[in-house]
Amino acid sequence: MTFAIQVENLCKQYGDQQAVKGISFTVEQGSLFAFLGANGAGKSTTIEILCTLLKKSSGTVKVNGYTLDASNDNAEIRKSIGVVFQQSLLDERLTVRENIIHRGKTYGLSKQQLNENYQFVSTYLHLADIEKRKYGTLSGGQKRRADIARALIHRPKILFLDEPTTGLDPQTRQFVWQAIKQLQLETNMTVFLTTHYMEEAAVAHQVIVLKEGAIVAEGTPDALKTKYAYDSMAIVFHNNSEGIQWLEENAISYTENLGIFSIRVESTLHALTLLKKAESLIASFEVIKGTMDDVFLHIMSEGGVA
Repeated sequence: MTFAIQVENLCKQYGDQQAVKGISFTVEQGSLFAFLGANGAGKSTTIEILCTLLKKSSGTVKVNGYTLDASNDNAEIRKSIGVVFQQSLLDERLTVRENIIHRGKTYGLSKQQLNENYQFVSTYLHLADIEKRKYGTLSGGQKRRADIARALIHRPKILFLDEPTTGLDPQTRQFVWQAIKQLQLETNMTVFLTTHYMEEAAVAHQVIVLKEGAIVAEGTPDALKTKYAYDSMAIVFHNNSEGIQWLEENAISYTENLGIFSIRVESTLHALTLLKKAESLIASFEVIKGTMDDVFLHIMSEGGVA
């Protein structure tokens, strides 16, 4: 197994405040890695360290085989990564194409390579309709497409995405995310993602949850859902009094809201068993699968075990 990123006992101290508390993790090459946590958990601080923008206090970091802060390795790390920050870095007075080409020139690409790379990012991110427009005139979704193109113009091995779809409408968010997944799959690029949209994290190969600078949970989305989430069943009874009596006689815990009774189920088979027992009492039902939202809320409220 080849690792694109290796982090061991990473710490970042600001005076008496420890923003990152000795975290260790690895990111497999070619994978989609989700780095989650509430605001202030240390996500952006960690990304800035990995991208050589912020000095670590202690620990060891390797990115694409280069050791952070060792000799000339920081320069090599910067050449091999692309970063999409929450705030744009593009010039609003230049066109989309001018912005991206200018960025590509900073990597010393030849004219031919620069043109080839531009066509590559333009195809994936559908830039043809906006490439001649000034960046400052674009909508939020159009700007985000250009931001990602800027980060990809030198064909990096790792793409860091710091909440890339925050503030976008659902349709634009879906388009941006589909482009990212397509790039990751077709080019074997490693994607390091932070997001507040749990459905985006649900398709990651590996997930880490950070809380107050420490890792409190990690694993695949399925493993985390198994550990921290559960399926539930929403039931509407023909007669609420009879339904409540049945639930209590069978020692089934429930919550009720506006006549809808929610109970925890261990599996779909468990739900079917309950439905058969109470078939004559039930007017309608819905089985609701546990989600990454459930995982995140559970860990944030109670904490996890890394």
